[in-house]
Amino acid sequence: MATTRSSGTVGTPSSPDAGPEASKTLIICLGLSQLIGWGALHYIIGVFGVDMATSLEWSDVVVQGGFSASLVVMGLSSRLIGQWIDRYGGRTAMMAGCWIGALGCVLLSASQNVVTYYAAWCVLGVAMRLALYDAAFATLVKVAGGKSQRAMTAITLFGGLASTTFWPLGHALAQMYGWRGALLVYALILVGASFLHLAIPKVPQEPLNGASHAGSTASVVVVPNVLSKTILYGLSAMMVLFMQAGMASHFIEILSALGWPIAAVVTVSTLFGIGQVTGRLYMVFHGYRFNPVKMNLLPPCLLICSYLMFFAGKQSLYFAGAFALLYGAGNGIATITRGAVPIVLFGTQGYGRRVGSILRPAFVVSAAAPMAFAWVMGGWGAFVTVGTSLVFSAVLLGVALALVYLSSRK
Repeated sequence: MATTRSSGTVGTPSSPDAGPEASKTLIICLGLSQLIGWGALHYIIGVFGVDMATSLEWSDVVVQGGFSASLVVMGLSSRLIGQWIDRYGGRTAMMAGCWIGALGCVLLSASQNVVTYYAAWCVLGVAMRLALYDAAFATLVKVAGGKSQRAMTAITLFGGLASTTFWPLGHALAQMYGWRGALLVYALILVGASFLHLAIPKVPQEPLNGASHAGSTASVVVVPNVLSKTILYGLSAMMVLFMQAGMASHFIEILSALGWPIAAVVTVSTLFGIGQVTGRLYMVFHGYRFNPVKMNLLPPCLLICSYLMFFAGKQSLYFAGAFALLYGAGNGIATITRGAVPIVLFGTQGYGRRVGSILRPAFVVSAAAPMAFAWVMGGWGAFVTVGTSLVFSAVLLGVALALVYLSSRK
């Protein structure tokens, strides 16, 4: 049976109450860095993709492929970056993420051919893995241990506002300076944001062998059913990230298939962000009190309900709005549980390395989601695409139920 090392009580994972609370200053600074990181890195393709395709005279597939390449790089670098944060803490890693992201923006702004364009996106993939949620979650676990769940939820509130902030900002910058000039402004913003990570406290360096800092008091902690938990958590993360990447790339197109005027579709689409923030607010003020593994049942239930609302959306704009709102809420809560569930399943020791390893295939598979969704949309239409996502969500619910069962066994 697999084991991990911790200074907690023998026979149980690291205590959920281990570690100090994350300070308000740390939460605010990490939250602001997530808002900027998601806006200036992850949403580049959504804001400038059309302008890039027009300017470079490339197809949408080639342009979107750069973003897919960045997701593959995120997956390939995931374990090493998680291990780095485990050993040294998140301060240097997340600052480096902003600096590398700034370099990626500069390279992307200067790209003139497919080779330099894709190379820039590969640099941005490393930056996103260093700077976005999964790095921030590992940083919080390193600082606050099992008390990090509420802090994780709080920083995702800031990140949920990234599209609201950077979509209009990016469009305004593109109108003034073009997409290349706008990316140079993004680079400056990322350099400035890097200093927010000075709020991350320095932590003791973890030994290379992963031993506990407790020295002679360290004890072997058994993680029951570790292989089954690892497979199920990895499958859950893979399905969530795949749906997130696919739906994000085609959300407006899917809504448009309901036949409503484009003005109504755009208005309804804003409910996605409102739903995402609403779901996370629920977790901040109420949901954090519950076991994260049980709370992980909520996202697939919300997603199933949202997809059912979509099928009724052709008859009523209210149902279309309910689809966007419920999907946003399910998506928002799923991001939080993805970070909090491993604490319950495996403990806090080696969190970054373990989660980084498990998420590696999930990031790689999610890179194919935009193209897979486009293929299904082109061949069978939006209703089959949403129906497929409904089946995915039902499987996701079954996986979440299995995790509840396994986590209850001692």
